[in-house]
Amino acid sequence: MDKAVAIENITVLGATGSIGISTLDVCARHPQRYRLFALTANSSVAELAEQVIAHKPRYAVMREPQAAEQLAALLQQQGIDDTQVLSGDEGLNAVASHAEVDTVMAAIVGAAGLAPTMAAVESGKKVLLANKEALVMAGGLFMEAVKKSGSVLLPIDSEHNAIFQCMPAQYQEEGGSHQLASSGIRKILLTGSGGPFRQTPLEQLAAMTPDQACAHPNWSMGRKISVDSATMMNKGLEFIEACWLFNAQPEDIEIVVHPQSIIHSMVEYVDGSVLAQLGNPDMRTPIAHAMAWPERIESGVASLDIIATATLDFEAPDYQRFPCLGLAAQAVKTGKTAMVALNAANEVAVEAFLNQQIRFTDIPVIIESVLAAVELVEPSTLAVVQLADQQARDLALQQVANRACA
Repeated sequence: MDKAVAIENITVLGATGSIGISTLDVCARHPQRYRLFALTANSSVAELAEQVIAHKPRYAVMREPQAAEQLAALLQQQGIDDTQVLSGDEGLNAVASHAEVDTVMAAIVGAAGLAPTMAAVESGKKVLLANKEALVMAGGLFMEAVKKSGSVLLPIDSEHNAIFQCMPAQYQEEGGSHQLASSGIRKILLTGSGGPFRQTPLEQLAAMTPDQACAHPNWSMGRKISVDSATMMNKGLEFIEACWLFNAQPEDIEIVVHPQSIIHSMVEYVDGSVLAQLGNPDMRTPIAHAMAWPERIESGVASLDIIATATLDFEAPDYQRFPCLGLAAQAVKTGKTAMVALNAANEVAVEAFLNQQIRFTDIPVIIESVLAAVELVEPSTLAVVQLADQQARDLALQQVANRACA
């Protein structure tokens, strides 16, 4: 049973996605500790309506205004009149920064999550970061906003949460402001499963379908993130995110392919110790860890059967098989708005692949073409970042059109 604590009001940005659903599950296990203040979605009206009926938040937000109208009508039909429906970026920013909100789960996938996540940070909230694109696109601006506002930033990605758990207590408490070396850390080992195509013959990759790319062997995720796992762009974006979160240089981080997804990441110390965080591949573990940090609460995740697991395998990533990893590393080294362009081009290419407009192997080709063509500038403001994002998307859409017509 939870000990007596003040109830936290939580806004869940991206409530109908896999992270959002898992967050609602953890919250429901601790009703005396957490209250769902606001739930948001992009266009999944029926799914959000079901969540609103079950959890009765004060606000529900649809990013698309037409979807918000549909949601309001649906809730009215169900006799739900205690939940106010908002829409658009204005509505998202409002529930992310509301004075009564304590914690924000930032789980909107892609660039769309940047502005409301930044609004939560600037308002000094405890931010549970599942939107890696916020750091990929605007890492410097984002981390400066965290420092200025006093916001508490806790990573939700299983890998970054694992790294965080393996860090020294002072490093955790002070938000990674220390240099790794001064904390006795030699390097970070960022693990990844290798996705569904880790052993697929290279000559067969071009023929892979969206359903095959989304059939992850270990994790249940949304389709966009599943494709990113199949290309290992997900790991490339996480590599960039880890640099910002842990004040690390690219050379401080080594990517390790670990097919079982049991060790979620590791930290190596100068004395030769390697600390690892292990657990079943269930996102409720990092969600519960971050929600209650520095305490621990029950998450609903089954105990890891280490005997049944039996074998843990590790291998170096194959950059020929996964060219997106190399493109992410190139973007980090290039700097400026290269990481913005990388993310934007990837989002466009993945959507085109899911819509069967391009082949699986076209994804890295389109990203590389955009990186070669885009004009790079210093990401000095959020407006500059958003403009660079749009320019890269336009270039990527041209590439998609060219390939779709070929």
